[in-house]
Amino acid sequence: MNEETPHPEQDQPPESELEYQDPREMRREERRQRRAERRGAGGWVGGAVLVILGLVFLLRNTGIFELENWWALFILIPALGSFATAWNNYRNSGGRFSAAVRGPLIGGFILLMVSAAFLFGLDFGLLWPVFLILGGIALLFNALGSS
Repeated sequence: MNEETPHPEQDQPPESELEYQDPREMRREERRQRRAERRGAGGWVGGAVLVILGLVFLLRNTGIFELENWWALFILIPALGSFATAWNNYRNSGGRFSAAVRGPLIGGFILLMVSAAFLFGLDFGLLWPVFLILGGIALLFNALGSS
């Protein structure tokens, strides 16, 4: 062989200098990041629930504000979880209002309305058309913005 032509092995750095990333370690890192994202959402939802419950019991004990169906506050827990899921999906999709965002958002609003109806003694006879409207809006958004 002619000494002027370099060998292909000489163009490559030695194996010790190449960075090798273990696929298992990459998967572990991805799982750690997903857990950190979930912890952030769960932290504010839990904190918001405790603050709301504490305020309701404080106002109730002082006689300033009385709720007949205070147990309906527990319906707000999955509503806040739905809003947190919608927010995380919105951030992860790069600010797009996709179906992964719309579903939890509409579900959260429905749970919020049910909770408000129980808390404030609203008549479901007057409220059920709003559920139809929300369902129609969800279908329109899914049909128009199918992404």
